[in-house]
Amino acid sequence: MVERNAGFANLSSGYLFPEVAKRRKAYQAKHPDAKIISLGIGNTTEPLTPHISGAMVDYARALGKKTGYSGYGDEQGNAVLRQKIADVLYPKMASAEEIFISDGAKCDIARIQTLFGRKTPIAVQDPAYPVYVDGSVIVGAAGKANKDKYKGVTYLPCTAENGFFPNLEVIKPNSLIYFCSPNNPTGAASTKSQLKKLVDYALKNGCIIIYDAAYYAFIRDDKLPKTIFEISGARKCAIEINSFSKLAGFTGVRLGWSVVPSTLRYADGSSVRDDWNRVMTTLFNGASNIAQAGGLAALDLEGMKETRGLVDYYLDNAKLMKETLERDNFKNAGVKVYYTGDSPYLWVHFPGWSSWDIFDKILDECRVVTTPGSGFGPAGESYLRFSCFGHREDVREACKRLALLKI
Repeated sequence: MVERNAGFANLSSGYLFPEVAKRRKAYQAKHPDAKIISLGIGNTTEPLTPHISGAMVDYARALGKKTGYSGYGDEQGNAVLRQKIADVLYPKMASAEEIFISDGAKCDIARIQTLFGRKTPIAVQDPAYPVYVDGSVIVGAAGKANKDKYKGVTYLPCTAENGFFPNLEVIKPNSLIYFCSPNNPTGAASTKSQLKKLVDYALKNGCIIIYDAAYYAFIRDDKLPKTIFEISGARKCAIEINSFSKLAGFTGVRLGWSVVPSTLRYADGSSVRDDWNRVMTTLFNGASNIAQAGGLAALDLEGMKETRGLVDYYLDNAKLMKETLERDNFKNAGVKVYYTGDSPYLWVHFPGWSSWDIFDKILDECRVVTTPGSGFGPAGESYLRFSCFGHREDVREACKRLALLKI
């Protein structure tokens, strides 16, 4: 018989978000008339903006005509879109040939492991987006979990005590470093000086940074970097993964990109970019042409105006949630809200509670879904992540309910 990939057997439990959905469904089954409001999964809720959706509609309609039909495109992505991303988002930092269009950041993060193999040490922020570790386990770069940590993974605690920026000295030489800013789930956005420390450490120790910048559009502080390539030296040690999901509401449309500098090399001097090109042309067949038409529209002047307004809508939701979570019923219980205004997530500490227990309490008493912090890593225990993605009327209603919660 064909043997199973041992990586799947090494996964400690179900993926975080299906477990959240399972508990929500169980509650709904017991209370079929209850209106449950989700402040949990980071799924956008507002309609695509007119200019961007219009571009996709026009492209789709043209497919019904001989003069407008398009079949396979370049696996690396539409050349015009690649150039647009380079010009608009990475001026003098990356070229079109270093940009690869994909079906989303999560997919790229999973595929990126194929470049490095099982023997490469892994370092991840703790807490962090689960796919970093779970993807590493599946390909065999990390072993079976011992309690709440996987073997072969260096966890980098990001806590309130260290300002949510980790001690880099514990990272093993020649490691892959998964790093997200603004971070999911803590919402912390690293400063230029912090990212300079990260880049310098990677260069000194032969590491490669997998930099997840999927939430860059939420940064409103002009002093904060929106890409790792604003940092000198990053082109020799970093790959950036990014997405239209949160920028333009493309969570269901599926469109992202990666930036792999031509100057990034393996230990033997060979090109990482060339191997990534092979991965994208062999294991991937190109993003949807319709989605790419929307991506192009999102990056022109009208599109950028629309996307900024869309992101501002969600940031206003976050302000409402922050005000509620800092009310006396929370404050008197020692609850602490961590939010700077540069992220779609509020990271909230509930001292004395396990993450799943406080998740269940809020679901049961407020009919509001959150995300347990422990699902993002050991350092997330006793925290909940609140997502600002939601219709304004639902967010207001959720805030009313939370304001009555007794902790």
